[in-house]
Amino acid sequence: MLKVNNLRAGIEEKEILKGINLEIKAGEVHAIMGPNGSGKSTLSSVIAGKEEYEVLGGDIELNGESILEMDPEERAHEGVFLSFQYPVEIPGVTVTNFIKTAINESRKARGLEDMPASDMLKMIREKSELLEIDRKFLSRSLNQGFSGGEKKRNEIFQMAMLEPKLSILDETDSGLDIDALRIVANGVNKLRSEDNAVLLITHYQRLLEYIVPDVVHVLVDGKIVKTGGKELAIELEDKGYDWIKAELA
Repeated sequence: MLKVNNLRAGIEEKEILKGINLEIKAGEVHAIMGPNGSGKSTLSSVIAGKEEYEVLGGDIELNGESILEMDPEERAHEGVFLSFQYPVEIPGVTVTNFIKTAINESRKARGLEDMPASDMLKMIREKSELLEIDRKFLSRSLNQGFSGGEKKRNEIFQMAMLEPKLSILDETDSGLDIDALRIVANGVNKLRSEDNAVLLITHYQRLLEYIVPDVVHVLVDGKIVKTGGKELAIELEDKGYDWIKAELA
């Protein structure tokens, strides 16, 4: 599904990622943990194609094809979805209208006609019920006045509707209380399948109590320094990142 080969990247002449190697197969959930400033969000941004970051070396492949030369929109059409840490507000554009536009633009990029309105409404109804989303929520302006939990739930709804191959959830647990975290995690778990993959970026083990990863990677100073199973996240919670840094010293 996703293969990152010796990826080096930075911003404003500062190298942040210093040779990342990562492979995620279809059906897998991988978690990347690490202290502040380790490069976690940079990695998610570079995979998604954010243009402020410069790739200094290496490659990123999706299903065997390099996506480095693709802009963010092209990568999205190829099936890359990024859940933002701080989603933007778009006054006057409802959640439903936003998702209709996103889906039809994606279909257009694949040479397909717009999804028939009846099919769209059926899909919206099915996905909103799956994620326990109230219909009134869908008629609100995108993220305007939303709580942190509502913003994250909205992003999971977008993920459900767009059905991406690779979903990158960048600190999706940030600012969520336990109830909101449980709802968001439940949505992600319902959307897991053998045809897609998920990359979770997080500081804390608590998210991984709800979304159990197949593989956990620890990122320190722009490098993956340790990889293991879900037990690694528990060990990190117990010992902290200083334990990893001491091992590297």
